Amino acid sequence: MEIQYVLINFLILAAIIVLFCRKTIIRMFSERRKQINLELDEAERIEQMEEPVEPEFAASVDHTEVQLAVDAEKAEAKEKLLQVQKFGERECNEIHRTMIEKTREKFFSIMDEKVGEIFSKEPYRTEMKKKEAVLIDEILGMIKLTPGDMSYIKHHGVLYVTLTSAYPLEESLVKKVDEATKKLLDSVNSKTSLWVKTDESLIGGLKLRIGDTVYDGTVQEELYHFHNGMTRLPVHEDEAKRDVWAEFLEKAQNIKPKIHEYQLGRVMQISDGICWMDGLADIMYGEVIELADGERGMILDIQPDRIGCVVFGTYENIESGSRVRRVGRIASVPVGDGLLGRVVDAIGNPVDGEGILDCTERRPIECKAPAILDRAPVNRPLHTGIKAVDALVPIGKGQRELIIGDRQTGKSAIAIDAIISQKGKGTVCIYVAIGQKETTIAEIKEKLQKHGAMEYTTIVAAPASGSAATQYIAPFSGTAMAEYFMYAGKDVLIVYDDLSKHAVAYRELSLLLHRPSGREAYPGDIFYLHSRLLERSAQISKELGGGSITALPIIETLAGDISAYIPTNVISITDGQIFLESELYNEGQRPAINVGLSVSRVGGAAQTKLMKQMAASLRTKLAQYRELADFTQLGSEVDETTRSALNSGAHLMEVLKQNRYQPMEDWKQALLLFAVSEGYADNVALDEMVRFENELFPFFETNYNSLVDILKTGAKADKNVLSDIRCALDAYVKRA
Repeated sequence: MEIQYVLINFLILAAIIVLFCRKTIIRMFSERRKQINLELDEAERIEQMEEPVEPEFAASVDHTEVQLAVDAEKAEAKEKLLQVQKFGERECNEIHRTMIEKTREKFFSIMDEKVGEIFSKEPYRTEMKKKEAVLIDEILGMIKLTPGDMSYIKHHGVLYVTLTSAYPLEESLVKKVDEATKKLLDSVNSKTSLWVKTDESLIGGLKLRIGDTVYDGTVQEELYHFHNGMTRLPVHEDEAKRDVWAEFLEKAQNIKPKIHEYQLGRVMQISDGICWMDGLADIMYGEVIELADGERGMILDIQPDRIGCVVFGTYENIESGSRVRRVGRIASVPVGDGLLGRVVDAIGNPVDGEGILDCTERRPIECKAPAILDRAPVNRPLHTGIKAVDALVPIGKGQRELIIGDRQTGKSAIAIDAIISQKGKGTVCIYVAIGQKETTIAEIKEKLQKHGAMEYTTIVAAPASGSAATQYIAPFSGTAMAEYFMYAGKDVLIVYDDLSKHAVAYRELSLLLHRPSGREAYPGDIFYLHSRLLERSAQISKELGGGSITALPIIETLAGDISAYIPTNVISITDGQIFLESELYNEGQRPAINVGLSVSRVGGAAQTKLMKQMAASLRTKLAQYRELADFTQLGSEVDETTRSALNSGAHLMEVLKQNRYQPMEDWKQALLLFAVSEGYADNVALDEMVRFENELFPFFETNYNSLVDILKTGAKADKNVLSDIRCALDAYVKRA
């Protein structure tokens, strides 16, 4: 009868709230739909608009020009119409998701309150009273002493026990608990002190606390788990077709008090996002705790007399003496295909306004790197589409290639271009933005969307406006997301932009945690911090799926000083570096890669045989050019050989220039670099090199299609193929 009574109340309340919420949603969507329809009508009017040409004026105007102008007007109108449609659909979806989330939040809040009222009244109160003896027997069958309890007993000789119930307990039950706890503590020669309390906020049931451990069999605890489970329900695109309220009622029927075991601590002090606690003696490094206001944090420091954690959210409402609850898991983030195309924060919560993530799995942010025997050699190229990179400092899948240089030298540009170049290649990309402005992150997302790269990319945002804690864990969270795909057999490209700011954030946290500082005030474990992060990127063996994580960490230098603390640390960890030079950047060389200081220690093994063959002498010729160019600045006269070398080098530098967001296929890069290095462009003016490059590939595709097919295989060119390429290049040069 009591269950039926509860269900009837649930149904009545749910019906009232559903009716109210649905009316609100319908009204908002109706208003928004009207606005969108007006915008669509305006766009269609513009599309259909075509002003008639006066007869006398038409005679003096070329019909072709008029038609081109009209076509351009129509194309512009169609583009505007498409943009309005996309904007309308996107905004409608965002409104839909927001309303659903707000409605559900309000609904659950009201229902929690009403459930408490129902469970605190008859007949449920009487039923819970009858179950007290059963709950006590279950609790006494679970009690044990933890290592933390044993340590406390060793130092204090006593352990405190508290029995709390919603209503006064019978003396026989209290006596039973007292005897059982004394027996447990007598076994370790410890005194016991039993406190018995009554707390009506528990609604029903009882709980027993021994030391830091709580055995909770109250209705309040059941509602806590019930609420958490319901609020984490994902919001799908077809949410309107789902009966969320029915799900709520179905789960509400299954509320049955059972014993939950957890541990509690106490806040000692909190400031600057760092919370110091006592208790929780058995907690582990990296474990998640829940504070009194619902905010969560992660353990970063464990000392004999206190525990330090960083708070993920706001901490203004947390007070000294408030309770801290052990969640019972290591810090983790959601993983899965539902992350693709999304922008999330450092702990995996969506921040792009597109609703809750459709991810059911989670993965710890801190995981062991693949063992040596679990790794495979790096022998597959990761094409970036950037000529200077693929030819001079090639990157292999599973490699860790550092991008280093001063501020505003194009470091992020190389990483973004590499992501865009992965379109259609099956590579998952993760971009971790650390300490950047929110406007910069929004611009990066817009660029990736424009070039169709967000479909396979996830952005992990830890902006400069956020806390040092979120900036610290962001790269670990991004790596955990990448590992999910790697162990699923996929290739992943992850960008850390940038680890300099990450090191600064960790230094801030370490100083707040009162850790001793070393060089440049960084903590002593700063090297281990980045090594354990970057070592997780690897090419794993076929037995484990054959997936890979290719890491592109970014480091910012000051005045080109690569011998500073953080740069030297990361250089020693990675498998090579791409050094960007301010001088080259200011001279107009984009990307501004210093060939002499840039190196790829394993990428050459992954380079295609064709590219390796065509670009074999490129690095030597560029080094000679830089040396000769410095020498000629002294004003000395040069011979014909030197002049020829300078001219060839200038053309090589010119051809290595590349605009952003314009990746180039591997065979095109190889052909172009071969043509220039072999002197076929020596007689071309430097300002004509763009035309030389743009007309080269169509010429080959039109006249030498079979040769192009051979080049696309990436295989090494034999003597006959090289001869055919030279003949084709001769024809290209002579065609003008």
